[in-house]
Amino acid sequence: MFVVLKNKLNIILCYILVFTLLFVANSVTSIASVATSPSNKFCVVLDAGHGGVDGGCVGSTGVTESEITLKIAKKVEKYLDALNISVVQTRNTADGLYGVFASGFKMRDLRAREEIIKKANPDLLVSIHLNSYTSPSSRGAQVFYAKDSEVSKELANSLQELFQKNLVQARKSALVGDYYILNCTNTPGILVECGFLSNPEEEALLISDEYQDKIAYNITCGVLNYFDLTQF
Repeated sequence: MFVVLKNKLNIILCYILVFTLLFVANSVTSIASVATSPSNKFCVVLDAGHGGVDGGCVGSTGVTESEITLKIAKKVEKYLDALNISVVQTRNTADGLYGVFASGFKMRDLRAREEIIKKANPDLLVSIHLNSYTSPSSRGAQVFYAKDSEVSKELANSLQELFQKNLVQARKSALVGDYYILNCTNTPGILVECGFLSNPEEEALLISDEYQDKIAYNITCGVLNYFDLTQF
């Protein structure tokens, strides 16, 4: 299924390339105008969870949530970039956004993310995280949305369906999530828990480049569905 989805995205990329070449042949000025006009381009904020001293949850191998979320966010950015969808990352490095490490650093980090979202004024927010639980048997990717946003709920359900089809033992349904990053803005958004680092089998998948790419690809497909650019 992943290969089929990837082939569909390759077809879309080919259409974009052909369209661009035709546009250039007919009007160089017009395509330059389209390329620089924000009104003709969707914008997505990608929020890689945690960072700096706040590594988030930790797997048995010592890998941290913050390491993997950043890798997945960068993979999603590459896909969206190729489709001419503008991306703003809340963080591009392993560092947190809290400034000086001192009391209240977590809230400063969240507020810094909030400011980035508000400044970007995006069409969509995707916050990327990993999960952990006391029982090592818990596993599966799951999408969360703010309770008062029907648009976000629709996106979350759509992406959860893709996860069920394409990821190992993904959860059955998206859920309401009372998260600061979703509640601090009116921007439609979702928080994606990509899997459980506390589950040894899922940890092994999550640290692999191939599985990270599969997660990123499915998130991208969900974004394309949301913008009605295609339907996966």
